[in-house]
Amino acid sequence: MSAPRRWLRALTSVVPTRRLALAVACTAVAWLVPGPAVASLAPGVVATVALFVAVLVDAVRTPSARALRVSRRLPAEIGLGDEERLAYEVSSDWPSPVTLDLVDRLPAALGGSGVRTMALRLAPVATAHLELPLSGRARGATTLGPVALRVASPWGLLARVIDVPMSDEVRVVPSVALLRRYRLLAVQRRLRDAGVRPVRRRGAGLSFDALREYVPGDDPRHLDWKATARRGVPHVRQYAVEQGQSVIIALDAGRLMTQLAGDRPRFEYAVAATLLLADVAMHSRDKVGLLLFDDEVRGFIPPGTGVPTLRRMRTLLSGARASLVEPDYAAAFRTLAERQRTRALVVVLGDVVDPRASRAVIQRTRHAARRHVTLFLALRNDTLVQAAQPAAAGTIDEAWRGAAAEALLGARARALSRIGVQVVDAPPQAMAPALVNRYLAIKARGEL
Repeated sequence: MSAPRRWLRALTSVVPTRRLALAVACTAVAWLVPGPAVASLAPGVVATVALFVAVLVDAVRTPSARALRVSRRLPAEIGLGDEERLAYEVSSDWPSPVTLDLVDRLPAALGGSGVRTMALRLAPVATAHLELPLSGRARGATTLGPVALRVASPWGLLARVIDVPMSDEVRVVPSVALLRRYRLLAVQRRLRDAGVRPVRRRGAGLSFDALREYVPGDDPRHLDWKATARRGVPHVRQYAVEQGQSVIIALDAGRLMTQLAGDRPRFEYAVAATLLLADVAMHSRDKVGLLLFDDEVRGFIPPGTGVPTLRRMRTLLSGARASLVEPDYAAAFRTLAERQRTRALVVVLGDVVDPRASRAVIQRTRHAARRHVTLFLALRNDTLVQAAQPAAAGTIDEAWRGAAAEALLGARARALSRIGVQVVDAPPQAMAPALVNRYLAIKARGEL
């Protein structure tokens, strides 16, 4: 940049303050005061010259853009509903103290409410740090733009506005906090705190694992008489739950999943439950796949294990949103039939309205049950349930709304009874542990 342009930019970046406006007003009053015959000694002239000199001195003593540096650090990804920190580092090479305001625009998707101004005072040749809380509010990519510094002059007559070009992208992705909590409770053997019940394994569907000596308390039905006779010591058969099976999670992203449950759509709870079930199943050494659909198939991940498969599922779900369209269950289960030939546990996350409107759901889940073990998780509408229970001293309007809500709940119950497969009816906030409980029960019974 040439010297004239640099000087022009430096001049245009300086703006007057209220203190300067007050000083100008006082100077204007000085012009009304009578003075000596010599015009150059008039109070107005003296005040104007003094103010001009003060402004020049104040401008020279104001730090330039070269004397200040600012950086911004934030995570590349943040889970939906998770809390993170946004950090700023402001450094000054100026030999005097610097007072400034740091201005940044925080989008609502990251828990912000627009422009945020933070006051800061730096010692001579020093560095300061600022932190702000961030929270994921809406999935997707969000860009944070440039930062502005408003530097006050030492006497407060001027302020220099410095634009710092920046561009940082943050992706709000499905939260894994529920996965971390489940793993921690599993290590601490406190899964009951997460709503997961212990399941008794009765032996059905269990595969032979090993022989070991009998100890008091073992089931006598597991005694292996041949091994006992051969070795002269009672031996029992040890069984383990069959592993290495396939679990397909079919996630409905249609219009019923756009309904709010609290401050979030029900689809967000379904995404969290999907990732939790996938993590639990993979830790049980099962292979997990994902089918995402609305009015068409949005994505299919074949059954797999390990971190790469879980990462692929999370990536697919990161950009997924429920839409106001009628889900095409025929296309979804047709894709499932083409991609998954062997027997698997198919978990469908969605909802129904009544037997007529949900005819496709009923037909396709029944058809899938001929080959696969099928589980339908219905997301209960808590607002509708509350509306069906009006207060005893309610108004006529509340009574009519309660009757309508009760009729809708009855139609939904009839639709669920006709699905013909295993059904879990749970509110969105409790669907994750309910889904894990049913999965563990199916594994323990050896239904696969």
